[in-house]
Amino acid sequence: MRRRELLAAGSAACALPAAALDFAAPRAPAAMRVSTDRIIDIAVGIRPFRAQGPRIEAQRLHGKTVVHHYGHGGSGWSLSWGSAQRALALIQAHAKPAARIAVIGAGAIGLTTARTAQQAGFKVRLYARERPPRVHSSAATGLWTPESRIAASEHATAAWCADWEAMARASFKAHQGYLGLPSGPVEWHDGFVVSDDGFDTPLPGHVGEPDYPDLYPRVADLRPQGKALQPGEHPFHQAQARRFTQLVFNIPAYQRLLLDDFARDGGELVQREFRTPRDLARLPEAVIANCTGDGARTLLGDASLTPVRGQTARLIPQPEVDYAVIYRGHNVVALPRRDGLLVAAMGEHDFGNADLRPDREHSEDAVRRLAALFG
Repeated sequence: MRRRELLAAGSAACALPAAALDFAAPRAPAAMRVSTDRIIDIAVGIRPFRAQGPRIEAQRLHGKTVVHHYGHGGSGWSLSWGSAQRALALIQAHAKPAARIAVIGAGAIGLTTARTAQQAGFKVRLYARERPPRVHSSAATGLWTPESRIAASEHATAAWCADWEAMARASFKAHQGYLGLPSGPVEWHDGFVVSDDGFDTPLPGHVGEPDYPDLYPRVADLRPQGKALQPGEHPFHQAQARRFTQLVFNIPAYQRLLLDDFARDGGELVQREFRTPRDLARLPEAVIANCTGDGARTLLGDASLTPVRGQTARLIPQPEVDYAVIYRGHNVVALPRRDGLLVAAMGEHDFGNADLRPDREHSEDAVRRLAALFG
């Protein structure tokens, strides 16, 4: 997600009036053990930003009805269920009940669209060139951020914002059904927004990126109120901290669960690559949900999509660490996931960058900046 949005979301949550959340004496949590020799994996993914917001519309194409469902920026996992319900309405308008439909793409949007269609009674065949974990969605950080790079401010009309809010609330509701499961696909975690220089200095935006709408207030009630902390209530060395609470997706477990549920309900997964729109005409299904994300740039020649590069490093899991960190001003985010401690750094040249080659030095630098927080 975009640096300014992520930091603003964490800071805004914490800037709300403090709630009476603590009944026990406050104590600092365990410090993260972060060092470059603990990096076990580096992943790169592309977020499909579309200035107009996600494309959710039906089109007749080479004799098929294609329901386009892509372009969610950094909000794919977060907004997926709500936007899938919008896509489902278009599918239902063009397909007979219980018909077989096709879904193209096995990322966050493809998987949730397939499951939403199944739950509505459709038979679903899922086509994908790659399957998890070799999809762009696997490289996501896993924070619930439905407002991240979702649209440019100039396109965020009052009606558009209302539609976005409805999708965000529907997604939030759907995610609650995955809490408490043994694999922990969705969990609540506390986190800290940390600053060396305090929180009064505004953060600069990214050069070359559009202005994004301030959507956080529309769903602020879905996130618990945060509070400013005193020294001794946090583990950070010579820094100020505010606490927030946020949903976190353990993405490998979440993907596996969605695939298992898809197969259990009779879904078929076919590995296939689509190079041109005419390849869609060869499918036996009359209605196709196109959930190809950034792939739509080449498949459809969609020039409205801008690739946004994102890189995450995964460190050896630390079960004793159950909090997230947003290092304000240093562009570093750390998340406690079951597959490891995830560390992401926002790059200055991510926007418009489709380079999938990992940059280890970039991740090592983020880890070193994070390590400095703990003295």
